Amino acid sequence: MSLSLIGIIFVQGYWIQNTVENNKEQFSFNAKQILISVSNKIEYREFEEMYYPLQEILDSIKEPDSKTIKQLLDISIDRGSSAFSDGILEEDYKLFSSFINFSIDTVKLKDILNRNVELEEDKKNVSKQRFRTKLDRLSTLTDLQRRDYEIVIDELANFIPIHRRVKKEEIKRLLIKELEERDIKVDFEYAIYSNSLATRVRSDDFSLDAPAATFGVPLFVNEEGISRYQLYVNFTGKNKYILSTIRGMAILSIIFTLIIVIAYSSALSQLLQQRQISQIKTDFINNMTHELKTPIATINLALDAIKNPKISGDNEKVKRYLTMIREENKRMHAQVENVLRISQLEKNELNIKKEGLELHDIIEDAVMHVSLIVEDRKGYIKTHLGALNSTVLANDNHMTNVIVNVLDNATKYSEDAPKIDVYTENIKNNIVLKIRDQGVGMSKVAQKKIFEKFFREHTGDVHNVKGHGLGLTYVKRIVDDHHGQIWVESERGKGSTFIIKLPLIS
Repeated sequence: MSLSLIGIIFVQGYWIQNTVENNKEQFSFNAKQILISVSNKIEYREFEEMYYPLQEILDSIKEPDSKTIKQLLDISIDRGSSAFSDGILEEDYKLFSSFINFSIDTVKLKDILNRNVELEEDKKNVSKQRFRTKLDRLSTLTDLQRRDYEIVIDELANFIPIHRRVKKEEIKRLLIKELEERDIKVDFEYAIYSNSLATRVRSDDFSLDAPAATFGVPLFVNEEGISRYQLYVNFTGKNKYILSTIRGMAILSIIFTLIIVIAYSSALSQLLQQRQISQIKTDFINNMTHELKTPIATINLALDAIKNPKISGDNEKVKRYLTMIREENKRMHAQVENVLRISQLEKNELNIKKEGLELHDIIEDAVMHVSLIVEDRKGYIKTHLGALNSTVLANDNHMTNVIVNVLDNATKYSEDAPKIDVYTENIKNNIVLKIRDQGVGMSKVAQKKIFEKFFREHTGDVHNVKGHGLGLTYVKRIVDDHHGQIWVESERGKGSTFIIKLPLIS
C-alpha cells in the first residue's frame, strides 16, 4: 500500500513535470511563429509604403537619377551629425555617408521601367488603365516584378535609420494582436538590435539577461538571406503563463493525491489503534480472568471444606468459610459492576441523580472503606481538610466510588506501607481535592493515558498490580458528569498526586 501511494505521487509529479516541458516547447513554437509573423507584416508594410511613391516616380521618368531617388526618400542629410544620440549608437551613420553616393542598383530600376513600358503598350487600348487602384496595381505584379521591386526597395530602405523604418508602437500592436489570436496572455518586452548593438527601437524594460524567455528573428532579410537587424522579444511572463495552463489540473491532481494520502494515513492510524485496542482487550481479558478465577477457586475450596464431615460439625469453621464465600462473591460482583458501569456511561444510560452534599463527608466515608486495607499493610491515610466550603452538587454513591477508586490505586501502587495524604482547599468558586501517595509513581506517557479505557502501565513484561484498567476510566467519566476536572501529577519513584476540581454551590 505504501509503495502504491509513493508510486502514485511519483507518477503525478512526473506527469506535471512532463506537461510543463511540453507546454514550454509549445510556447517556444508559438513564440517563433509570432515573431516570424510580426517580421513579415513589418516588411510587407514597408514594401507597400515605398512601392506606391516609387511607382509614381518611375511612371513619370525615363531614367532614374539621384534627384528622383532623393525625392522618393525625402531625407535630409547632415554631414556634421554626431555618431551618438541620447547615449545610443546611431546605427545608420555609415549608411548616411554611403547614401550620398546613391550606389543603388539602377539596372533593376531600368528593368522595372522597361517592364512598365511593355505593360502600357500591351494594354494601350484600355483607356482607364492609368487610373487603376493602388491595390490592383500591386496585385498585378508578377513574381519576377515583385522580386525586382523588393530588391530596389530594400536597397533604398537601407539608407533610412531603423527608428524611422519601424515604430515601437507598431511592434507592440502587432505582438498584442498575434498573442490575442493565439489566446496567449503574457507580458513581454521587445527590442531591435543591429549587429548585436541595441537600437532606439526598444521597450523601456527590455533585457537580454533571460535567454530562456527571449526569442529572436531576423528583420528585413535581403535576397541573399542576410539581415542587419534582429527583432528580439522577451516574454517576461512566460513561466507564469505556462504554469497557468496546468494550474487547474495540477491543483486537482494535488487535491486528489492529498485525499489519498489522508485516507491512507487515517486507515493506517485506525489500524494501529485497533491493534493497540486488541492488545489492551487481550490484556484486560487475561487480568479479568485471573481476578475471577481466584475468587471462584476460593469459593470451590470453601464449599469442598464445608462438605468435609470433619469441618461440617465445626460451626465456627463453617461460619468462617461461609463468610469467605460471601466476601469472594462480593468481590466478583464488584468486578462485574465496574464493567457494567463503564458500558452504561458510554451509552449514556447511567442515570446520575445529584443533590447538595458536603464533599468532606463523602471523603470521610471513602477513607473508612479503605482504612482497614491500609492498616493491614501497616500504612496510614491522613486527611487535611482545609476547605472552608465543601458543598457540591453530587451523587453520593458515585462520588464515594470515585474517591475509593483513587485511594485504592494509591494503596495498590505503594510497594511498601501505603502513606496517603488527602487535602482540600477552596480556589475561587471551586473545591480542590488532592490525594497524594508515596508509591511507585508513573511515567509521563502513563500520565497522559491513565484515564483511557483498559490502560494499565506495564513494568517489564508483567503487571505488578492486578486490575482490569477500568477504575480510573470510571472516575474520569463520573467527574466529567459532575462538571469537574481530574488530572494527575507524578514522578517515577516519588509517588503520585491525583487532583479533582469540583464547582461549589451556595
